[in-house]
Amino acid sequence: MPTAMKTRIVRRSISLRADLDRKIQHLATRTNRSTNRVLAELIEVGLESKEAEKQRFFALADRLAVTSDKREQQRLKEELARLTFGE
Repeated sequence: MPTAMKTRIVRRSISLRADLDRKIQHLATRTNRSTNRVLAELIEVGLESKEAEKQRFFALADRLAVTSDKREQQRLKEELARLTFGE
């Protein structure tokens, strides 16, 4: 019989700029959630976004490796540069 996996909860203390704190408090009030829950959800979404960005980078790199079209190569290089260095 499988045992239920317990999620370990860890308490962290962070310091935020006042403007970020106001935004988080506003979001918590608007959505009727605690500020801690809002922060945890924002962190989860941020981590998922970073992972998706990494997967997109690898997909573009794979396409660059197999294309022989010079225009497509240049476009892919530019897109990879934007992902790596920003606009």
